[in-house]
This record gives sequence, C-alpha cells and structure tokens, in this order.
Amino acid sequence: MIDPKAIDDIANRLAGALPPGLSNFKEELEKNFHAILQSVLGKLDLVTREEFEVQKLVLAKTRAKLEDLEKRVAEMESKLPNQAEL
Repeated sequence: MIDPKAIDDIANRLAGALPPGLSNFKEELEKNFHAILQSVLGKLDLVTREEFEVQKLVLAKTRAKLEDLEKRVAEMESKLPNQAEL
C-alpha cells in the first residue's frame, strides 16, 4: 500500500509548481493531482519496503547456501576417480 502522506506531498508539490496565475485553482488542482496519483499508483504492482527487505535477505541467504553447495559438489567431484581413466 502506498503511503497516503507521500501522495499528499507529491500532489502538494505539483500544485505548488503551478504558475502564479493559476494559484486560485491550486486547491482544486491539488485534489485532482491526488486522485490521479492514487489511481495510477494503485494500479502498479508494488511491494512495500519491508517486503522488499525481507526478500532481499531471503535471496542473500539462498545465494550463500547455493555457493556452499557448489563448493561441496566441486570437492566431491575432485575426490572421484578420473572418468577418462575408466
């Protein structure tokens, strides 16, 4: 879920970037920006920072395990008799 406060901040920044002549429409445009941003961002398939960090840790752990297994397989293969000699 996208943080509503972040959407408010972006909408406020967009409305604040308007030329001075449109300042009387600022509040209405800010509401429109907010609605558009919420709609567009809601359609995106996003994950939270927490979910991302958890998956990053899982990936690092899996990568370390894979490297260990590759090392163990290489050691086992080196102990096997050379297949060309058979």
